[in-house]
Amino acid sequence: MNDSIPLLGFTTSLLELLSFLLSVITVALTIRQIHWGWLFSILSSALYAAVFFNAKLYGDMGLQVVFILVSLWGWWVWLRGEGGQDALPVTRLSSSQKVLAVCSWLVMCALLVWFLKTYTDTDVPYADGFLTAASLLGQFLLSRKKIENWMVWIMVDVLYVGLYVVKNLQLTALLYAVFVVLAVMGLRSWGKTCQQ
Repeated sequence: MNDSIPLLGFTTSLLELLSFLLSVITVALTIRQIHWGWLFSILSSALYAAVFFNAKLYGDMGLQVVFILVSLWGWWVWLRGEGGQDALPVTRLSSSQKVLAVCSWLVMCALLVWFLKTYTDTDVPYADGFLTAASLLGQFLLSRKKIENWMVWIMVDVLYVGLYVVKNLQLTALLYAVFVVLAVMGLRSWGKTCQQ
């Protein structure tokens, strides 16, 4: 599944193409707050872990494993709600939660950059660590149905486009360009139902 195949003027693999399609389905379902998006998230994350391993993007590979775990938890929370609610509503972060989120992201970023520089052969430890930490934050906020998740994803997706072009993952770069548009749509859609 990792053999190169030509597609739309560039080279990809069947594994990357399948990961791409499942990821688009994931985000489309998430925008509509359909819990089945979590299943597609699990499947696309598992496949993308293999894609990123082959590209020596170890932070992104590890991120996919975390995405699988957070997706299982997010699916549960979306279905069960909290505090006796039937479903988890879309809400905003409080000011103190925003500060905590940024501080957590910076600490995760520093730890990931150190780990990637020390224990892997990646050639992009700063970009990989920065974007991996931001993606962890975005996924956590998504699982809590915090509207700010879409703002994080817009920033992350724009930066990932450049990284994936550099790493010769053109189809994945295209996917993240599509993700930018979908994240803007998600922000608008969730903004209409936000309770706080």
